[in-house]
Amino acid sequence: MHLCVCALLLVASALGRMPDETALDAEWEQWKVTHRREYNGLDEEGIRRAIWQKNMLMIEAHNQEAALGMHSYELGMNHLGDMTSEEVTEKMTGLQVPTNRDRSFTAAFGDRLEKLPKSIDYRKKGMVTEVKNQGSCGSCWAFSSAGALEGQLAKTTGQLINLSPQNLVDCVTENNGCGGGYMTNAFSYVSQNGGIDSDDIYPYVGQDEQCVFNVSGVAAQCKGYKEIPVGDERALAVALFKAGPVSVGIDATLGTFQFYQRGVYYDHNCNPDDINHAVLAVGFGVTPKGKKYWIVKNSWSDSWGNKGYILMARNRGNLCGIANLASYPVM
Repeated sequence: MHLCVCALLLVASALGRMPDETALDAEWEQWKVTHRREYNGLDEEGIRRAIWQKNMLMIEAHNQEAALGMHSYELGMNHLGDMTSEEVTEKMTGLQVPTNRDRSFTAAFGDRLEKLPKSIDYRKKGMVTEVKNQGSCGSCWAFSSAGALEGQLAKTTGQLINLSPQNLVDCVTENNGCGGGYMTNAFSYVSQNGGIDSDDIYPYVGQDEQCVFNVSGVAAQCKGYKEIPVGDERALAVALFKAGPVSVGIDATLGTFQFYQRGVYYDHNCNPDDINHAVLAVGFGVTPKGKKYWIVKNSWSDSWGNKGYILMARNRGNLCGIANLASYPVM
């Protein structure tokens, strides 16, 4: 038996649950069919199976603890099951923060707005397009930027149009395409370029290509951008309420994030100083039990999370750094 699997069985035994090998075999085979996985030989499959099984045991252990009230969220196996958290971080994040950022465009909402609504959800207001899949290209920044632009376009014109992340991947020279990038660079590009093409005109291919921006395909323009004061969750909530969907950066390195499924995500191991993934805040709310959350749209397909979304704990010490790198375009 593979050494990794042996070690996992010992872990499972320590947790008080010995997995049924036959049942695990069946689940593995079904997972491969569901997610169309094929491997180059038994060695690669053995490695991937061991990673999948470790993830499966982690998910089950977490959910047993959640059932006892130890966590406010549940995990679930998904299409990332045969990847380590390190691999997911390497292949499916891509937020690169510039070392010398000009923050002269900081939004100035402050606390002048005395009362915020209890909740807001821009999905219900027709300002959020369907969840996309960035694949193994580090283009999260492009999807986050496009999503914020889509929200502003819908707000100002009433038209909800899929804008082109690929246009940004290929043409924002200050960023590194699939090698990573930053959202305000994308907003600056759209402002200086005279617009961004629609996704229909400039479809996503998930790899770096030559820039083929077509001015006749422009679907949105912007004048610039605003940034939220670093770490200020109140200001982020005000910006969401007054402006619309906001691009945010988070730490997405944890296995609990990789397999999030439902509930309000709170993992104290999330590091606000290690922000590596760009996503889109599309609202906020509070559960019947009083747990406040941000509604966050990811770009790992609708097979991830709760149909592509995660509810992240709000006003819990700036969880995962969600208010550290928040910005939105101005139209």
